[in-house]
Amino acid sequence: MDHGLLDILACPACKSDVVYRANEAVLLCKAERLAFPVREGIPVMLVDEARSLSTDELSRLLAS
Repeated sequence: MDHGLLDILACPACKSDVVYRANEAVLLCKAERLAFPVREGIPVMLVDEARSLSTDELSRLLAS
């Protein structure tokens, strides 16, 4: 994913920064504990499409 795009993307729910995890094809919002899918290199930044994460799962994804 383009680093310039990552610099401007924000969580649509809380406007905080997101973290890209290529291995999982997701963008993570730490504040809301949401995982937004990246499909064919395109981030899907819709709250309805995001997956809620447990604290443990978020920690695991951030550590990878």
